[in-house]
Amino acid sequence: MAPVPEAYYRFVMDYAPYVYVVPGSGPDAEWGRAAFAAAFAVDFLFEAYFDAQFDDQSAEIEDKIVELASWILTQQCTDSEKQAYGGFKSTETSVQYYSVDACRTIPALLKAYELTSNTDYLNSAKLAGGTFLYNMQHKPSQLGVHDRYYGGFARAVTLTDAWLQQMDVECLYGLIALKMLCESDPANKNKYETIMLDATGFYRTGIEDLYAYYDPPPNGDGSWHRTGTNEGTIFDDSLAYALLGLYEYEDWSLTVQKVYTFINAIGPSRIYPAYNPAICWAGYIDVVARAPACDYYDNVTTGILAQLRRDHDKSACEFSVKVIDKHPSEFMFWGAKHADYRFEENKQAMATVCWLSQLFLNYEAPVTRFTQILNSKGENLTLHPIKEAGERTAYGDSIDIKAIVLPAKAEEIMLEPGYVTNEYFVIHVFAPVRRGDKIRRNGEDYEIISVQEFAFKGDTAYRKATCRSFISQ
Repeated sequence: MAPVPEAYYRFVMDYAPYVYVVPGSGPDAEWGRAAFAAAFAVDFLFEAYFDAQFDDQSAEIEDKIVELASWILTQQCTDSEKQAYGGFKSTETSVQYYSVDACRTIPALLKAYELTSNTDYLNSAKLAGGTFLYNMQHKPSQLGVHDRYYGGFARAVTLTDAWLQQMDVECLYGLIALKMLCESDPANKNKYETIMLDATGFYRTGIEDLYAYYDPPPNGDGSWHRTGTNEGTIFDDSLAYALLGLYEYEDWSLTVQKVYTFINAIGPSRIYPAYNPAICWAGYIDVVARAPACDYYDNVTTGILAQLRRDHDKSACEFSVKVIDKHPSEFMFWGAKHADYRFEENKQAMATVCWLSQLFLNYEAPVTRFTQILNSKGENLTLHPIKEAGERTAYGDSIDIKAIVLPAKAEEIMLEPGYVTNEYFVIHVFAPVRRGDKIRRNGEDYEIISVQEFAFKGDTAYRKATCRSFISQ
């Protein structure tokens, strides 16, 4: 188990539903409060309420959940004459009602209802799902915003009934909300199931090809797009939210496997040698060039992907928890630099802290046949991830790992000039080590010169890495 850092819990209790907090100054006035920030806080606090770590705080947690859920209700459009009827403001000062905000908010309201039995929360969730999301899926074609019915959700609508017509793959996250509504509102189960079938049928093409949104005629070009500024680049969190929703809906399907493994296989580049997707995904990723497209992590992605990784990428889940547990304050910001985890912008993010809190709350050290062997027979080593390559190679903060260490066999290595066989050894590890990383063993440093992954039933079981001494360099 990995306890939730006290600073994370206090941050949520003190500042939700503010979107950002500037350390030393307080809540960021530009963004203010938002329903999605409140919803993610409820998601975390609902789990914390039932966790032994927070037994002594259960009363204040329940009070905070009620406070946040009740505030969410004030952000809902209750004017049945508006196209936004049933949706939630994107921020408290906004006049735009995004589909994805309903997707994010419904689960929190249903959890608050489960805890308190307050039917106002249930009715709000039903209105958001059965009316707002249904209308965002159907009305654009009826009103001529779209040239036909597609099955995706229009991005947003304003209080003046102006539409943002693009349909975002991120709204697949709403499958979680709609599945929950099937249980909480069984009278309308068929309606929710139809919404889900139509949405997955439409969005599947887009997500499999790693697109972010579709821009339909008559006002759009009838094509799928990524970020809009670079057609090779994606926003990592948008795809992560979509993946989680689809994973909840259809488990480890071919679509989920294809998208996750493709993005997660994009590793460090010459420009960004410190990037390690096992920690977190980069804020921008060029899926055409297959390279990170910025020098920082989008910290929230680690939490969003946690459930999927616990089930199918256990080594990444374990490694990310180790890194964040060692640098909890740095990861409270929405972005952390690959090389040293300094913040990209001086804003701590509510969504990030809530998602990472859930990562800690649900974490258990992975148990596989190989980890059992490591725990009983493994040797303690120190890993120093590479952060800068070239003439002046530099390494990042250390992480303790376990490995089975074996002598290198002459037939398994290609001896380099100036080296002898005993300056090499082979390690078998669970951790996501990379070529160029440094291993410290018994006070001596070695460079990892090759890594080979071994899988079992489609999931990485362990890695075999060849290490070479630095002595002869």
